[in-house]
Amino acid sequence: MQLRNIKVPSQQVSFLEAVRIGLGEQQGLFFPDSWPKLEVETLLAQPFAKRSAAILQALIGDELPEAELSALVAEAFAFGAPLAAVTEDVACLELFHGPTLAFKDFGGRFMARALMASQQRSGVTNTTIVTATSGDTGAAVAHAFYQRPGAEVVILFPKGKISVLQEKLFTTLGKNIHTLAVDGDFDQCQALVKEVFNDRDLVKRLNINSANSINISRLFAQICYYFEAVAQVPADKRHNIVISVPSGNFGNVTAGLIAKVLGLPIKRMIAATNANDTVPRYWQSGDWQVKPTVATLSNAMDVSAPNNWPRVEDLLAQGVIQRSDLVTTMVDEEDTQLAMRQLAQLGYLSEPHAAVAYRALKRELQPDEFGIFLGTAHPAKFKEQVENILGNPIALPPALAAVAGEASLAVDMAADFVELRKVLLSLEK
Repeated sequence: MQLRNIKVPSQQVSFLEAVRIGLGEQQGLFFPDSWPKLEVETLLAQPFAKRSAAILQALIGDELPEAELSALVAEAFAFGAPLAAVTEDVACLELFHGPTLAFKDFGGRFMARALMASQQRSGVTNTTIVTATSGDTGAAVAHAFYQRPGAEVVILFPKGKISVLQEKLFTTLGKNIHTLAVDGDFDQCQALVKEVFNDRDLVKRLNINSANSINISRLFAQICYYFEAVAQVPADKRHNIVISVPSGNFGNVTAGLIAKVLGLPIKRMIAATNANDTVPRYWQSGDWQVKPTVATLSNAMDVSAPNNWPRVEDLLAQGVIQRSDLVTTMVDEEDTQLAMRQLAQLGYLSEPHAAVAYRALKRELQPDEFGIFLGTAHPAKFKEQVENILGNPIALPPALAAVAGEASLAVDMAADFVELRKVLLSLEK
C-alpha cells in the first residue's frame, strides 16, 4: 500500500518503509489516502487472530505474504480481548490481558515484528527505538523488543508522574532497554522525541525509529480489537453500538474511527479526556489552544498536545467520517472517582482511565443503544489509587508481583535535547 506524509504529501512510502521510518519529513505522520471496504459479517464470524490477519492484509496489501503476516499476527496477538458485561446495555472491552497488562501490548508486539520484517527486507541490522510514554507504552514497547537482536530501546517518561507499578514493568529490565526519567511532563518527553527526529544526521547514524502510536504499524494493530469487540456483541444489538475511549494521544480513537471507515457498524465514537482537554475545547470552539499539562488520576492520558489528532483531521478532510461520528468530552477527577465507585457497585472493578470512558459513555448513551467502554489497563497497575478510592485491597497479578520489589534502573535526565543526544550516541555500535 502507499502511504503519504500528511504534512509533506509528496513524500509517499510503502507500509514497511513507514514502519521503518516512523515519522516523515517535517515530523509528518504517514497515512493512507484510500481505504478498503471489508466483508464485515464474514470477518466477525472468524476467530480473533485469523480475522485480524485478514484486516491487516486488506490494509497492507501484498507487502507481507499471507502466510508470513498470519504467523506474525498469531504471535503478536497471543492473548484475548474479552468483552465483559457490566449491565444489560454496557460492557467493557478488556484490553489488559497481554504480558504488560495494557492495550499497548497489541500495537507494541505487532510493531516489533513488523519492524523486524521490514529491516530484514532492507538489509538493516541495527535500529534504535526512541519513544516517550505517559504510562503503558513504555512497558509494551520494552517487552516487545526486550533482548531482540539488533534493537536498542530508549524510553523517556515523566519522572514521578506515572504509577510505580507501571514504571517497574519497564525500568527493571535492563540489557537493551534504556529508561530515562525526565524532569518534566509527558508533552516535554514527546517534544524531545520529535527533536530527535529533526536531527536527520542522528536519525541516519543510529537508524532511529519511534514506537509511539505515531508509527503506522501500532495504529493498524489497534483497529483489530474493535472488530473483536463487535464480534462479541449479540447480533441484534450490533446496529446501535457506541464506543467510548479514554483518550490521551488519540491513537486509540483514530483506530476506532478507521474501523468504522472499514465498515464496522459503530454508530459513533466518544473520545473521553481528563482535565487535559485540548481536543474537547477545540471540538467546541474551533480554537486549538494547548494549555500546560496537569497531573490527574488517569496519568496515561495526561497529554495536552495529542500526536495523532492530525490523522483524525485527515479522515474528516477525506470525507470518510463526519463530525457527528465523534463526540468529545472531558471528565474531571470527581467524576472519575464517582465512576469507579459506580462500577464497583455494579460488581465491576475498574481503574481511572476506564472510569473516564465509562462516565463519558453514561452521559451520551441513548436508551436504544449498546455501549462499550475500553478497559485499557489492569486495575492493579494503579493499585494505590484504586485501593484509596474504593477502600478494598487488590491482589497483584503475577506480572506485577514479579517486578514490584525490583530496583528501577532508570537514569534521571533533564528535559534537555543535548543531554538526550549524548545518551543516544553512547549506544552507537
